[in-house]
Amino acid sequence: MDGRTPSRGQRSDQPWQLLTSPATAALTKRSGRWLLGLAGPPGVGKSTVSAALVSACTAAGRSAAVVAMDGFHLSAAELEAAGLVDVKGAPETFDATGFVRLLEQLRTNEAAVVHAPAFDRDRERAVPAAIAVPHETELVVVEGNYLLLDGPWRPVRKLLDEVWFLDLPAEVRVPRLIARHRAHGRSAEEAAEWVHRSDETNTARVLATRAHADAFVDVATGDVTYAPPPGAGRTDPAGQQPRRR
Repeated sequence: MDGRTPSRGQRSDQPWQLLTSPATAALTKRSGRWLLGLAGPPGVGKSTVSAALVSACTAAGRSAAVVAMDGFHLSAAELEAAGLVDVKGAPETFDATGFVRLLEQLRTNEAAVVHAPAFDRDRERAVPAAIAVPHETELVVVEGNYLLLDGPWRPVRKLLDEVWFLDLPAEVRVPRLIARHRAHGRSAEEAAEWVHRSDETNTARVLATRAHADAFVDVATGDVTYAPPPGAGRTDPAGQQPRRR
């Protein structure tokens, strides 16, 4: 980074403020296993922020890894059988139970290594056991749209130490989503139709859960703001206590 501050909404592959924020500094100083959730709508930049946090921890001499909810996409055959192909990406098109089981393993941290699936966007399918999280890993960043959703996703929140919700203006996020779909083979018309019909429907579901987050990340600037604890004023991010439920 060269120290320049991009204009609001401009994408950065390394959110500048985030790397030096009190919230990130606090993460790099924690000992033992810490599960940090990053929630937010499609296209908001969860993978970019995850990579920035891992970089910050690595630079501070801490071990970190990222696991993603996307690895729990149902297979094309399962989606076809259930009639869910046209809503791929909706909550019901994921294996929520399997995702919860993975988080339980990461939370108890009893195994020498826990393996997690990843999602191959080029082939549009999950890749089993693609990510290894050794026992000694201190920070595990867990990213996904539905970390704060109810129903079969409800156990997720209790397994995470904190959840940060990522915010980005729709005028930045939506074109980014359309470009992503075009890069993976859809025409401009098909990409726009999918985003406005499917992705934005899921965005509404995700935004409805925003109030349950512990902190909010402005992806355009990297600023992290903690929600005030019930009955109290805002707390300095570096001194914020976990709010596991």
